[in-house]
Amino acid sequence: MHVLTRRRDFLAAARARKWAQPGLVLQARRRKTDETSEIDARVGFTVTKKVGKAHDRNRAKRRLREIAREVLSVQARPGYDYVLIGRGDTLTRPFLKLRDDLCFALEKVHEEKRRRGARKRPSPSTHSEG
Repeated sequence: MHVLTRRRDFLAAARARKWAQPGLVLQARRRKTDETSEIDARVGFTVTKKVGKAHDRNRAKRRLREIAREVLSVQARPGYDYVLIGRGDTLTRPFLKLRDDLCFALEKVHEEKRRRGARKRPSPSTHSEG
């Protein structure tokens, strides 16, 4: 899996679909076909100073890299950019729960969008008169 390094890729992912979990935030963006010839998924990691000092941020990134290696190597979709953002709980959350957070967030960002208020209405032929 390729690693995101350019700022514009991170900014583009920030405008895409995202899902927050207690241990992390996942941003996922489908790349345009003309953007790059790569078909593999790419992943980036970011942890802000809110999480802690440099050693805490580095530890959070190491934990995110490890769960990404386990989960995204199997479940990532080709042609997508993923950005994992560390949160305060990234440091203290048990590793298995952190991995479950990523799995759940992946399901949510890849769900089909539903319009608000769009419900299936019964067709007129199902109403019986009489």
